[in-house]
Amino acid sequence: MSELEALCQEIRQCRKCRLALGRTLAVPGEGPEDAEIMFIGEAPGFHEDQQGRPFVGAAGQFLEKLLASINLSRQDVYITNVVKCRPPGNRDPQPEEIAACRPYLERQIEIIKPKLIVTLGRFSMQLAFSGVSISRVHGTPKKIGDIVYFPMFHPAAALHQPRFRSMIEQDMLKIPQILAELQSIEAEEPDEPPPQQLSLF
Repeated sequence: MSELEALCQEIRQCRKCRLALGRTLAVPGEGPEDAEIMFIGEAPGFHEDQQGRPFVGAAGQFLEKLLASINLSRQDVYITNVVKCRPPGNRDPQPEEIAACRPYLERQIEIIKPKLIVTLGRFSMQLAFSGVSISRVHGTPKKIGDIVYFPMFHPAAALHQPRFRSMIEQDMLKIPQILAELQSIEAEEPDEPPPQQLSLF
């Protein structure tokens, strides 16, 4: 069993917060262990809780269309959430629930080592952007250590308020350019001068 699968098994048996009491299945996440891109949503919903898989409801279908728009599929990326169990009635996750799940998310990031983390919604945005509104920073990449964080509105926002749809679609189209810039920096020879700051940042 791989390190990531062992972590997923641990998450499925987790009892660290009250969300465990009402869940059908925990939703650790899914995707390749060497994924370049990691998408982090907020919390599982009804369908995710039933299937134990992330983003399988209407928001997930929209996410798959977004991925297709940049020639990717679910199989190419790792998808998870800030909290791994469904909050009752799909309410917002509470601070103590986010805190209980945080070590799992940090270990997933350590194991997968993505180049790009796309945060979906305001709760996962807090990983890299605190004290600002998502409406101000969406679509603006930020490099922290070896990882670029890219905040987007949650796909569910487009389902509730159609004005968000084009905003989300436009942000998604920026991802190939960000990856291309990261790869060009990686291709620099070690004995060359340090590369210039990414033009996108």
